[in-house]
Amino acid sequence: MDRILLKITGSQLVDGQKDQIEITTIGTMRDDGTAYVIRYTEEQEPPMAPVQVTVRIQKDESAVQITRTGGVESCLIVEKGKRNQCNYDTGFGNLLMGVYGRIIEMTVNADNGSFAFEYDIDVNGAVTSINTVNMVYSKNKSN
Repeated sequence: MDRILLKITGSQLVDGQKDQIEITTIGTMRDDGTAYVIRYTEEQEPPMAPVQVTVRIQKDESAVQITRTGGVESCLIVEKGKRNQCNYDTGFGNLLMGVYGRIIEMTVNADNGSFAFEYDIDVNGAVTSINTVNMVYSKNKSN
């Protein structure tokens, strides 16, 4: 397991309005043979507890699973060309939504790389947002 510096840029397009967030954090990454597994912690506004995030990206670029535990809990499954139903904890209650995967791409090198994926979210069958996530990492040389 390698310690990594991770920069995550996420964007969401809702009703023609684009919103973007960016975080830089320290995490870990390991290769389990079939997938790359990235773990990091998202700090939340007090009094919310921190959220532990695990992102599992299949090496064949077929699927990404994003699991969040702690202050809020959810498990999103993004499969290229498929729709999955997922529970998402908003902090105010659970929401059942559809997640349709569009793009999953990766570039993995010895010391750095990137993962990118795009997916649509629908609620009650109507698309509510188009989402993109870009994760760029570099391995911590001090390990």
